Amino acid sequence: MPDITQLILDDHEWFRRRFAELDDLRAEGAEPTALRAVWRPLADLLDVHAEAEERIFYPQLLRKGENDPEEETLDAIGDHNDIRDGVREADRNPVGSAGWWAGVDSAREANDEHMGEEENEGLPDFRLHAPSGLRESLGRQFTEFKERHPGGRGIEITDKDPEEYVETIEREIHPPSDFSGDVSLGIGGLRGR
Repeated sequence: MPDITQLILDDHEWFRRRFAELDDLRAEGAEPTALRAVWRPLADLLDVHAEAEERIFYPQLLRKGENDPEEETLDAIGDHNDIRDGVREADRNPVGSAGWWAGVDSAREANDEHMGEEENEGLPDFRLHAPSGLRESLGRQFTEFKERHPGGRGIEITDKDPEEYVETIEREIHPPSDFSGDVSLGIGGLRGR
């Protein structure tokens, strides 16, 4: 079983190919049916991929990462929100319309930024500091999650507050009853950001 970092990279490559297909269809002036055939699976996997990362990968990055995993996670959750917002914008408009393309372009821009940061920061950090057995176990969980939720079925796709997300994971990592000191991972006060 591939480890979770490879599975995430595989999804990233699939995203890039689908957006390239949309570029080709746009240049050809394709009909909405052709656009929808590429967009719907892409939009669905963007949602499921983000949710899977939030449930499986990022909590472990916060536990095992050593190269500012808190900042990477805050950025990633914010990027996921931006991707979801672009998908929702596209879905509110007729396929192929200017509003639809604006949503697609917004989702793509946020996804490109997210993938670049994740590929250069979070994934290498995790590969360096998480044991292979953990990465493979998470890979199984990631695959199973995607198989259980094709097209996003059975999960609520919603934006998350990045600061609240990180703080919740921090409390799981270091419950207040574990010790009497500071329970943060050293990210300081997030409310002022």
